[in-house]
Amino acid sequence: QVQLQDSGPGLVRPSQTLSLTCTVSGGSITTNSYWWTWIRQPPGKGLEWMGGISSSGSTYYSPSLKSRTSISRDTFKNQFTLQLSPGTPEDTAVYYCAVQSTVWGGALDWGRGTQVPVAS
Repeated sequence: QVQLQDSGPGLVRPSQTLSLTCTVSGGSITTNSYWWTWIRQPPGKGLEWMGGISSSGSTYYSPSLKSRTSISRDTFKNQFTLQLSPGTPEDTAVYYCAVQSTVWGGALDWGRGTQVPVAS
């Protein structure tokens, strides 16, 4: 079974880069038919899809976040990463990595979520 574990450094200060890593086990991030995505949930708000990376390394981003977002991968470590720069207090959220089906579009598995406060 595929498992995803998201992790990050903790507190991020405004104007600094928010960086998160998702470590995948039980399957390869180069496997066809899947997108490896980042989703976040600010306090009191709904889920927001941020973007993802395909098995071949192509990326897509939410239009509202595209200018600040970069998703990349390390196939040797079977990891994919999120960078959001510059960070702002409005980026405070729980961040999840997930694997999404390219066939029907739904998320198949999620990480447990990483709380990222952006504050001074």
